[in-house]
Amino acid sequence: MSAEDTLRRNKTGIQRILCGDDRFILDKVFENDLITKREYNILKSIREDVEGRVVELVDKIMNKGEETCRDFLDLLQTDEDIKSTFPSLSNIQLPGARPLPRPVQVSSSHSEVFLGQDNKNPKMDDLYPLNSQPVGLCLIMNNVNFMSLGVRRGSDKDAQSLAEVFSELGFRALMCKDQTKDQMEQTLTWFSSLNDHALPPQEFRVEEWSGTGFTEPQQPLNHGDAFICCLLSNGMEGVVLGTDENPLAIKHITRTFRATKQSALKGKPKVFLIQACQGYQRVDPEEDNCGGGSIPAEADVLVAIAAGEGFVSFRHVIEGSLFIQSVCQQLRERCPRGEDLLTILQHVKNDVGQKRFPNRPDKILQIPVVAFTMTKKLVLSLHHH
Repeated sequence: MSAEDTLRRNKTGIQRILCGDDRFILDKVFENDLITKREYNILKSIREDVEGRVVELVDKIMNKGEETCRDFLDLLQTDEDIKSTFPSLSNIQLPGARPLPRPVQVSSSHSEVFLGQDNKNPKMDDLYPLNSQPVGLCLIMNNVNFMSLGVRRGSDKDAQSLAEVFSELGFRALMCKDQTKDQMEQTLTWFSSLNDHALPPQEFRVEEWSGTGFTEPQQPLNHGDAFICCLLSNGMEGVVLGTDENPLAIKHITRTFRATKQSALKGKPKVFLIQACQGYQRVDPEEDNCGGGSIPAEADVLVAIAAGEGFVSFRHVIEGSLFIQSVCQQLRERCPRGEDLLTILQHVKNDVGQKRFPNRPDKILQIPVVAFTMTKKLVLSLHHH
């Protein structure tokens, strides 16, 4: 197969993956003389979304013919910086190239796509197995009362909504409220190392959703086939804050759940839903909002953040946050249809991204960011109690 045909066949998947860091791949392509200085400047000046820039870049490469397509595919497979930034690209093969490992997926602005596979009817091998009862644990870290930042009103509504929907999806929903940075770190470390049935230490103040409220857990905890971690707090770029207003890096949080031979979560999906501002800017529709700095380093991890790095997220003092409430609504609507979590989060992104300032219809409120290294689809099902 020609390089041009290979690129055409995998075009959608390549574009999806490269959206994880569009500026990086644009610079790399220019450094390797695959586009001219003028083309580089035109692409760099595109003020649409990230997807628009990447689509234009791939189209330009394809329009340059077989040799440029071959050079582009070779760059994607051989450049060490590109391979480490976009590990999913390991699935793309040049004609005659040796088979490479199964893809790992990175940030997406499209629905989930596996390169070279039919996405319409996923096989069981393409799905994470969810056979345990309960399916797993959903840990909600709900920081409401801060030392000088005041009260995050509406956060309790988010915590309850998450507990309700993940209970309906077969998880045991647990909540830790008002933890300092060190307490958050200790709690996450304990959950990451949980292997046997155990009750969390009293000092963690873990409560479990009973269907009507949060009460002390009565049964020992054990990881099932998936883990959900919901972080509701204040934040700054790349971090969430403890109630003492000390920062805990999002990358550190995900790396706490690094897979080891002893880990009960090895090879299982670990999802992090983060409702926290990532700065003080408000979204400018003329700017990109990629948030690529939050791409997780470990396999089988998904991170969804309410807003991109440097931007605020919005929370109603009674109804809860735009992001979390959209997540809960979309899960309830779309899980019964068999949609996978990545597809559902794309709908969340679209839903939140359509919100506008009341007096500025041209001004977007916020745009969530999704980054992931999932190797399979995560399909959750409603459980009838």
